[in-house]
Amino acid sequence: MPFDFKKEYKEFYLPPKTPTIVEVPPMNYLAVRGKGNPNAEDGEYKNSIGLLYGIAFTIKMSYKGSHKIDGYFEYVVPPLEGFWWQDGIKGIDYARKEDFNFISVIRLPDFVSREDFDWALQEATRKKKMDFSRVEFFHYDEGLCVQCMHIGSYDDEPATVEAMHLLAAREGYQLDINEKRMHHEIYLSDPRKTDPAKLKTVVRHPVRKA
Repeated sequence: MPFDFKKEYKEFYLPPKTPTIVEVPPMNYLAVRGKGNPNAEDGEYKNSIGLLYGIAFTIKMSYKGSHKIDGYFEYVVPPLEGFWWQDGIKGIDYARKEDFNFISVIRLPDFVSREDFDWALQEATRKKKMDFSRVEFFHYDEGLCVQCMHIGSYDDEPATVEAMHLLAAREGYQLDINEKRMHHEIYLSDPRKTDPAKLKTVVRHPVRKA
């Protein structure tokens, strides 16, 4: 049975629908940075997703080829995630999607080294005849956060975010969004196949002790 990060680390991928405080350990990711409205049909965001999955599946399927990764085990590719921010704003203004900056990411298993990443970049470029130079090896130490499972449209997230901030304040924490600690979303549903009212998204904000 392939290792499934969502099932093995439920505290990070399947939180309750009421806000909770969580300590997130450092993780390595595949990442692509960009700007613009995530709904734009041929925008940077939608293009970033194809690049990420191209490398993610090259690494996942590496055991079938000549490149052997030390410590490799079979696993389910973790869900797509995104770090989002807008210049000059603390938090997110959902009405100004064209002003979004993002880092689209997919978590890497701990056994994947930078050397393995470099190999996957070259292998995917060779096999798929595509430019994967925008994909980077990204290390992120997220730390202390408030998070919640949001059910519904992305545009309805503000109500969930407000509940998260209220819980954090009650528990003695304050919001700590800055240029290094960002609004974070983990996408558990495919928006192309899921009713917007049923979309499942983990929403996470950095906090610190007040």
